[in-house]
Amino acid sequence: MFILQSSLKLMKAELMNTDELEGKWEQIKGQIKEKWGKLTDDDITIIKGKKDQLLGKLQERYGFAKDAAETKLAAFMKDCNCNSSNKTKSETESPTRI
Repeated sequence: MFILQSSLKLMKAELMNTDELEGKWEQIKGQIKEKWGKLTDDDITIIKGKKDQLLGKLQERYGFAKDAAETKLAAFMKDCNCNSSNKTKSETESPTRI
């Protein structure tokens, strides 16, 4: 039972991560190019926010193993303020009414 619950949590986290990457692609692709400078403009165009494409390009350009590429991307997503849970205070506050 515990293994099944853990697997479901991982699948849900994976789906959220993929959805967030696709949904915020226009905002974060510059950060991705800055972080992984070996990715070309053509690579970025091909990736189009698709996690599997990005992982494949990271493996191809940097020689990362699949697990390493996944770990590095997960760390990037956590640190880049890409996740909706990482919104700044000003993004979550309502505008002040006068």
